[in-house]
Amino acid sequence: MKNYLNFETDIKNLESDLEKLKDPYNNEEGLSEVNTEKISKIQTEIDDKLKQIYSKLNSWETALVARHEDRPKAKYFIDNLFSDFIQLSGDRYYGEDKSVIAGFGKFGEKSVLIIGQEKGDDLSSRLERNFGMMRPEGYRKTIRLMKLADKFQIPIISFIDTPGAYPGVGAEERGQAEAIAKSIECSMELTVPTISIIIGEGGSGGAIALASSNKVLMLQNAIYSVISPEGCATILWRDPTKTLEASKAMKLSSTDLLNLNVIDEIIDEPIGGAHRDKESILANVKKSIESNLNYFADKSQEEIISLRKNKFLSIGRSKGFQVGAKGSDSLLQEENFVQKFLKGFKEKKIFYSGLILIIFFIFLGIFLSS
Repeated sequence: MKNYLNFETDIKNLESDLEKLKDPYNNEEGLSEVNTEKISKIQTEIDDKLKQIYSKLNSWETALVARHEDRPKAKYFIDNLFSDFIQLSGDRYYGEDKSVIAGFGKFGEKSVLIIGQEKGDDLSSRLERNFGMMRPEGYRKTIRLMKLADKFQIPIISFIDTPGAYPGVGAEERGQAEAIAKSIECSMELTVPTISIIIGEGGSGGAIALASSNKVLMLQNAIYSVISPEGCATILWRDPTKTLEASKAMKLSSTDLLNLNVIDEIIDEPIGGAHRDKESILANVKKSIESNLNYFADKSQEEIISLRKNKFLSIGRSKGFQVGAKGSDSLLQEENFVQKFLKGFKEKKIFYSGLILIIFFIFLGIFLSS
């Protein structure tokens, strides 16, 4: 049974009519001839309606698509994109976290480490996977494996899909914040290429812990934000129903984030979302991974670290940073002409004040003599 979002009512009705037409036994007289012409007409109407709706989704509707129950999850991509996958478990401190799948496999002929935040497909698997909300042991497991991949110079590919890190008391007692911080630190220090793909929700520190990568890619209808729209609306407006206003303000869509240089690439989805044509989105993701792995093929370890560092240092800085010979180690913004003049004026305030007074008296003398 298909799941429909609240703005897909027209599509739901059309597809219901289409299924009835396709069923030769769906009438009172028994077996009947299938009306292929009408079926074709309704299918065209559905395609046109999907284009119309999905071409102008607002930020909140995009968030709903990103959370769609039928959307392909990390396990689907791992099972279909990689071969010889060997899953590894445990953080060697506390235990296993089933909300994240991690292990080594092959992408084509190349060995890679694959990490995927997995929400689950049905109720039992969602409970088992904790709805994709990782605990400290999950982050420590990924740190352990990322260091192992770095040791053997194996690229890392992460699939991000989480509403956020698990906020339970036990998780906090076991050092949730510290585990996330260590994961970010580890990600930034790696000497191998790292690629993160946000396939659904990229929520809060739970996502950034694994998305501190050389390349951050997003599916077209995925979202990436510091907090959920509902949480933001509750804090700012004291009203959890103002999700549309919150979604717009947070700029959580892939288009907004690409314009802000927070992400590097948008992976196109089929019309109607990734859940409507999983084979198509699989092909698009595969093509993007191939392209990005090839980009890093001839890069040295130093170049990989430098590219990652400068990528994150440049976020939020419209004119970038002061650049040295080959890179940027400064958090100071470049100064424009006005800023440089004011700075120079402050440093030589007495000199310029005297100069201004002299010029003033010269003009005053000229004025009085005339």
